[in-house]
Amino acid sequence: MLFYRYISENLTNYINKGEWEAGNTDFDYAELSDEEAIEIKDDMVQTKGFFILPSELFQNVRKNAAKDKNLNETLERVFKNIEASTIGAKSEKNFKGLFDDIDVNSNKLGNTVEERNKKLVKILNAIGDMQLGDVKNNSIDAFGDAYEFLMTMYASNAGKSGGRGVFYSARSVRIISTNHCSR
Repeated sequence: MLFYRYISENLTNYINKGEWEAGNTDFDYAELSDEEAIEIKDDMVQTKGFFILPSELFQNVRKNAAKDKNLNETLERVFKNIEASTIGAKSEKNFKGLFDDIDVNSNKLGNTVEERNKKLVKILNAIGDMQLGDVKNNSIDAFGDAYEFLMTMYASNAGKSGGRGVFYSARSVRIISTNHCSR
């Protein structure tokens, strides 16, 4: 989810910056209709390595999450659409299966769709409320630090449940590049 937030903000900031530099200072990609945005899909996939429709951006899914009775299906569709946007692009192998580990229908989230969706709303809000700042205005990697912390917590809890986890330190894996996201 943290990565989903990151790529949503990364794409939005990139598109907004280009429009603002062109003099369109009132422009906000997140407020564009999907029909208008689809026109730049090919360019964004070539430039950024992926594409997300405005309605599928983290901030817009989060904004509508509490009243979305099919939030689990919405998130599943969004993740599939992000991966599908890369098919045939250089970044395809980096995105293939990227969201496979997010099971929005897991019984661990709740026994009913309603319970799962309530938990998903809490997760979206917790990730959305994280004060990560703007990458360009920070000398620290807040997203990377948050991701590494969460991976550390996962790795330390993996043995307690009898499961086995794989832990990659920040030194051994490059999670994000500025133009093409990779894992």
